[in-house]
Amino acid sequence: MKINGNAIRPGNIIQHNNKLWVAVKTQHTQPGKGGAYLQVELKDIRDGTKLNERFRSSESVERVRLDEKEYQFLYEEGENIALMDSETFEQIHLSKEVLGDSVSFLKDGMIITVVSHEGEMVGAELPETVIMEIVEAEPVVKGQTASSSYKPAVLENGVRIMVPPHIGSGTKVVVNTADGSYVERAKD
Repeated sequence: MKINGNAIRPGNIIQHNNKLWVAVKTQHTQPGKGGAYLQVELKDIRDGTKLNERFRSSESVERVRLDEKEYQFLYEEGENIALMDSETFEQIHLSKEVLGDSVSFLKDGMIITVVSHEGEMVGAELPETVIMEIVEAEPVVKGQTASSSYKPAVLENGVRIMVPPHIGSGTKVVVNTADGSYVERAKD
């Protein structure tokens, strides 16, 4: 669908220079001379490279709609992961690179959203948070009760995170899969 250059909003996916880009930031600029334009920070969906581009209202860009489908994680196989369509039971293989650093948070049976454009897989998203167990944590230092103090801990998947002082080994915690940060203690 064609849209005006000044109608781009953050989160929109556009086709520009024969690539798919997601708009990260937009800023309207009206210089003293010349016409107004929209300064847009774009991020390539496939390789993550960034680009700053100016779009005028007279230009039109192709806005792209992506298809999302949920798959269940089955197992890892070398540099790929095997996923299953819950409706058709069809299995697909996806490169671990598509998930980036969040691949370490995969758990058996986890539901993953696969994003595709015209049949080609361009991305995948894990759930926003996952519950993991702390297997190693430093002991609490007496008197270290300030709310801003955190201590290092190791999750069951080997990932190191910072947790509040009251969290010890064997405690289940909620972790953000996007950046690997502690969210809260898991509610049993």
